[in-house]
Amino acid sequence: MIDQNQTNNQLPNELHSVFSELQISKHLRKAGITKTFGFSCSYLFQLVFCLIFQHKNWFSLLDSKKADRYPAKDAVYRFLNQPTFNWRRFLLSFSASTIQKVDRLTDHTRPKVFIIDDSAFDRNRSKKVELLARCFDHASQKMKFYKGFRMLTLGWSDGATFMPVDFSLLSSKKAQLNGISSAIDKRTSGYKRRMNALQTAPEQIPDMIRRAISGGIDASYVLMDSWFTLPPLVQAITEQGLDVIGMVKNTNQRYVAGGKEFPLKQLYRLAQPVQGKKGILRSILCVMANGTPVKIVFVQNRNKRSEWLAILSTDQTLTEREIIQIYGMRWDIEVFFKTTKSLLKLQKEFQGRSYDGLISHTTIVFARYIVLSWQNRCHTDQRTLGGLFYEMCDEVNELDWAVALQQLIELLEDVLKQANTKMKKLIESQLQLWIGGLPSYIKAYLPISLCES
Repeated sequence: MIDQNQTNNQLPNELHSVFSELQISKHLRKAGITKTFGFSCSYLFQLVFCLIFQHKNWFSLLDSKKADRYPAKDAVYRFLNQPTFNWRRFLLSFSASTIQKVDRLTDHTRPKVFIIDDSAFDRNRSKKVELLARCFDHASQKMKFYKGFRMLTLGWSDGATFMPVDFSLLSSKKAQLNGISSAIDKRTSGYKRRMNALQTAPEQIPDMIRRAISGGIDASYVLMDSWFTLPPLVQAITEQGLDVIGMVKNTNQRYVAGGKEFPLKQLYRLAQPVQGKKGILRSILCVMANGTPVKIVFVQNRNKRSEWLAILSTDQTLTEREIIQIYGMRWDIEVFFKTTKSLLKLQKEFQGRSYDGLISHTTIVFARYIVLSWQNRCHTDQRTLGGLFYEMCDEVNELDWAVALQQLIELLEDVLKQANTKMKKLIESQLQLWIGGLPSYIKAYLPISLCES
């Protein structure tokens, strides 16, 4: 009885403290994800969240010997398919709170970015999924059509940690296979998500960024691939006070330089060559057709060295190398897509037909990634030790340089004792050359035996 009434008994020991530290239940309540009776939403969220860590899906869990400890199938599906739950608000609140914790561990001079990209959300075996559409996978090498959605995602990164902030499962008005369910209440959050699914990606991206900024997430740049780097979208983002860095295609899009309009191919010929920087060919300051000033850097294509790629930046004060380094952070979202699909069972764990079920499960998978990213940061960044780390830094700063130098020499002497004869002579000769070049007042602090040898 005690085991069944314990609402957190499905959490692994490693996640107990994380759920409490990140206040996941609080963010659920803020998003209106609550119930008046039955199993609490916090319990059901934890139950679905932890399936991946138990190496089971929902059906195998119900077939196990411990099935009587868990709620019936309908309780979980009612939770996932509830249209009144505001999953977008939950994800934004949860990610913003975790990003603020990560931000305290990040150097203030390090660039922080939003990353926009989309990925295929495949449901090829489905027929009656709500808002199912026929989509084209432009990112795949096969360049083929599939049944499903386009998962437009906004993420945040500081170069070390990536956090998903917002997403939308895009359907299509023209290639739509199934429409919106007639039973959905138009006043609910679920209906608003369905209407967003029928919008284009450029229509949604400015609103996604606006919600992220209003949620307290700090970033200076928006990174995007060539599919999104279009003049109207770039202008809409810059009007919100953010700079854009993105790849641009070699199309007939015009750029103004020297009072004349040029396509990208001719602009490459006008650009000034960059000397002494490997892989960076040319750069030029110009203006997009809608009047947005930009700097375009041309770099060598690693896959085909005879060709070049163009990276656009609305921040003209950045150097060519800085533009390339910041744009390299865009790869974090590709790792995120691969991880969620291959390891966190996005698309595979639940096969519901409701659009609300797709949204809720995708949000839970994104929450898994946020928790794992935070745990990874805590295990790799020593600043998460808090006061202990900073006290150690103060102690190191106060360490007398003479004591530190003597400790270094004693450490080298210990290495010499364990080395073979040939290596010992080499180290001793190099050490004597180094000591011989030191000022006399420093030599006075060195061990006498070593200085005389």
